[in-house]
Amino acid sequence: MDQALGLRKRTSSRDPWNESRPLEAPYAEAVVRTLSVSSGKGGVGKSNVVVNLAVALDRLGKRVMILDADLGLANVDVLLGLTPAHNISHVLDGSRRFEEVLVAGPGNIRIMPASSGVQKLTQLTQEQKLFLVDLLDDLETDVDVLLIDTGAGISDTVLYFNVAAQERIVVVTPEPTSLTDAYAFIKVMFTRHGERSFRILANGVADEKEGRAVFAKLSRVADHFLDGMSLDYLGWIPRDPSVPEAVRRQKALLDVFPGAPASRAFMEIARRLAREAPSMPKGTIQFFWKRLLQV
Repeated sequence: MDQALGLRKRTSSRDPWNESRPLEAPYAEAVVRTLSVSSGKGGVGKSNVVVNLAVALDRLGKRVMILDADLGLANVDVLLGLTPAHNISHVLDGSRRFEEVLVAGPGNIRIMPASSGVQKLTQLTQEQKLFLVDLLDDLETDVDVLLIDTGAGISDTVLYFNVAAQERIVVVTPEPTSLTDAYAFIKVMFTRHGERSFRILANGVADEKEGRAVFAKLSRVADHFLDGMSLDYLGWIPRDPSVPEAVRRQKALLDVFPGAPASRAFMEIARRLAREAPSMPKGTIQFFWKRLLQV
């Protein structure tokens, strides 16, 4: 814990983030919105959703940070063709400062990359949680939206980041396995942690009708078996051949195919999110990380 206690001194000289952009509110009134993006199973496009929502929100003037919270199987840097020299594991072991690990993404987005193939990071210790709290205490004036790309499934680390976030987005596809596993994830969050509010994003659907049908299936099951559950339909992303092509190019879809149907859908969802007020009055980075200590 000596590393954590000394962190403020090591990070006090960090460069201001994007100082040239005008702020919408004084620093003292900054409110950071933390949104986790999860899925019951892998392969539903969760990380791609995170990347493109981040780009869309950045274009709407929001200061966005992505936290790749799939700590042992990182994807965000791969999707964007980034090769970070360091990642969160180097911060946790004290070998690198926070500002040395953050990498620049598209536009003005900053990314805290995770690592791949480091099994020990799939279970954070209490000391590491305390370290992260101290690490990000100074970031609240630099971020409007923190997007957390969690792992898939119901591991302790996935639940950990979801409990801490103000809002939870669950990405589902029309596949029965996606719906079944999404329900399992929601059920565990509800029964084990008392979380009752989730926003559902239907990905890879034919049209709005199918997107709403996917949501309706999940909502009916949750309403029947989980009393008091609140599922909100966030929107839909169409099946679009531009999406896998952007992944192959390792670029954000909105950058390489801005006029694609899926790009327009991401912008619409980002506008919807940008119009909303944060769901919690204590919307600060500190609040997010200190909630992590309780998980």
